[in-house]
Amino acid sequence: MLGRIVFACMFLGLFCACSSLSCRWMDHKFRQYSGNSFKLLDMMVNNSTNSTDDEVQNTVAFPHNLYSQASKASAEGKLSFTVHILKEVSALFEEDQSSSSWQEVTVENFINIVNKQADELHSCIKGHGHMKKKNTKLHLYFKRLSNEILKKMGHSAEAWELIRREVRVHLVRADLLVSSLLTSN
Repeated sequence: MLGRIVFACMFLGLFCACSSLSCRWMDHKFRQYSGNSFKLLDMMVNNSTNSTDDEVQNTVAFPHNLYSQASKASAEGKLSFTVHILKEVSALFEEDQSSSSWQEVTVENFINIVNKQADELHSCIKGHGHMKKKNTKLHLYFKRLSNEILKKMGHSAEAWELIRREVRVHLVRADLLVSSLLTSN
């Protein structure tokens, strides 16, 4: 009888330890990579633009309720949402930047870091079976950024500066979502 109780406690303890979201990369490397992505994005700043953030807001309104929903989601849901954002940012920065004043190596490093974050965070939730299909509203928002800002403005330096600023806001919000899950502060 005592053996069964000990076995049940061990099984329950092992099950609980395996079922919680635990990811060494997220706890130990996320902040470093996130900080590097911000530094690279800040290096891309183009001070010669006269555009304002209102242009982006008036053209492409972000569905803010998605962040609200994500902040209330499970740990896996938060990571899944963050992975979607990172993948969309990467896809956006793969577009033609020949008119921007950015150094190609800086953009490549930024894309590589964003992809590494997405891959590593995705691996944190892989075993939990929570990676949902593509978030349609989020995907459409980034598609509108591409069509309504980049394409309509001819992939100009001004268009890329608007995109850079908008992306920075989203990376900060995604960073906050993931940071709320970190175990080592």
